[in-house]
Amino acid sequence: MVGPSEARERIRENLAVLRDRVGEAALRAGRDPAAIRIQAVTKTFPRDVVEAVMAEGQALFGENRVAEAKDKFAALPGSWELHLIGHLQRNKARDAAAVFHWVQSIDKAETAQALDRACMEAGRTMEILLEVNVSGEESKSGVRSRDALEPLMDSVQGLSRLHVRGLMTVGPLTTEEARIRGAFRSLRSLFDTIRDRRGLPYFDTLSMGMSSDYPIAVEEGATLLRIGTALCGKRHVA
Repeated sequence: MVGPSEARERIRENLAVLRDRVGEAALRAGRDPAAIRIQAVTKTFPRDVVEAVMAEGQALFGENRVAEAKDKFAALPGSWELHLIGHLQRNKARDAAAVFHWVQSIDKAETAQALDRACMEAGRTMEILLEVNVSGEESKSGVRSRDALEPLMDSVQGLSRLHVRGLMTVGPLTTEEARIRGAFRSLRSLFDTIRDRRGLPYFDTLSMGMSSDYPIAVEEGATLLRIGTALCGKRHVA
């Protein structure tokens, strides 16, 4: 069994490797490594893992479930930022507005409207990303076409408490680099088109890339990487 000191050392080493690999991929693409944020995805990991990651200077976190995040991050000291990266049910909007700083997984106008109402009740605003299913896989959430994305953009831009900051996707479940790269390239194209057509200077976040494919995501323009296993280790709970 791995003790707390060994676990912390492993996280320290993993974070150093991540930062190095992100920097190398950014330089290959002619990008500034400082423009790319690493998000620690701590779903299913206990609170002590979150604390160990925070101790290494990591302040950006992602969780998949509202209830799990609410318990795990309650009264944690320090300055940190928490994003919901999993599917948001409308009946969880009030809790999400109380727990998270960002929601990355908006793919329906009705969900955005529920979150907007919850933020209004809480007297706050929230940053959001729109989720796009560029791989077309049935198991994934997200809008599936530019034709579906444009009316969603229209809806969320009319909400007073939500700020749409960009797009998010989950890459295809494959080891074929061409398919992964093509999916990320498609999202980058959508991102650029929306930002330029609508003249949105604050539309600045492209969330794509996880433990298995983040170097490709960096090369294709990601500004935010969602990293779990490569940072925190293997998950023992589904």
